[in-house]
Amino acid sequence: MMSEEVKKAYEYCESVTKIHAKSFYFAAKFLPKHKQKAVYPIYAFCRHVDDEIDEIGDGDEAEAIRSVEKWKANLKFIYENDFNEQLTANNEQTQVFIAWKDLLTRYKIPQNLPLELVQGVLMDTTIKRYETFEELYVYCYRVASTVGLMSSEILGYADKTALEYAEAMGIGMQLTNILRDVKEDAEIGRIYLPAEDLRKFGVTEKQIFEGKFDENFRQMMKFQVKRAREYYEKGEKGIPMLEQDSRFTVLLASRIYGRILDKIEKLDYNVFSARAHTNKIQKMLSIPKIWLAARKI
Repeated sequence: MMSEEVKKAYEYCESVTKIHAKSFYFAAKFLPKHKQKAVYPIYAFCRHVDDEIDEIGDGDEAEAIRSVEKWKANLKFIYENDFNEQLTANNEQTQVFIAWKDLLTRYKIPQNLPLELVQGVLMDTTIKRYETFEELYVYCYRVASTVGLMSSEILGYADKTALEYAEAMGIGMQLTNILRDVKEDAEIGRIYLPAEDLRKFGVTEKQIFEGKFDENFRQMMKFQVKRAREYYEKGEKGIPMLEQDSRFTVLLASRIYGRILDKIEKLDYNVFSARAHTNKIQKMLSIPKIWLAARKI
């Protein structure tokens, strides 16, 4: 039986997910109840780390590192000890850790994964440019693939090869975020698109900061969309390795998030003109087709 304290912690994690990760929450609702409940603390953890580092802001690297070290210490504590008041966390963060402590009694989530995620979030405080795709891949792995790998322990899989595909799915999703948010990131002085790709297509940083769309930018974005789709395609190859009751949710998440790339194409790759997104009605309408595709897996 679950204590009232633990139950409330899980409910808090669900509320965070519902508010801040609508696509994730929408797809998770198709999981069995016990798996559904278990994935919420993973997202809530990600959200809290991200929010805390964002509040510190750019430039205060020392404070960001202190914050990261605190998260690492708390993680180490719940992995290695019985839960008690030794956590250095505020009340909401404590709710997340209470849920995580219970989660770890049910699922074997390797400690290195949440630690990698914390390191990925820290990268945003010091790194504003990526020279190569290989460098960007490390960032995408840390902030997105780790989430897929942690979730895989809840979704269940028959073969560890499934984890390679989960990693690829995370890369595809984070690349989608980056392509969707080019304008917003530029407004805060960040360019995630690899510098080597910008040079290849004749796109300058000044052009991105000024939001100037031209044929060079179109071709560069077309290349990036194709790359992201390749990671989705690889990621979906791992779905047959998942437990039967998890497959539809993962395919749904992949296809819903992948539709953002379709929206970018409909904008003729001009992400400066509008933000590519999908709404709830579009998500609902996509269910029957994806359901049929999942049944064939």
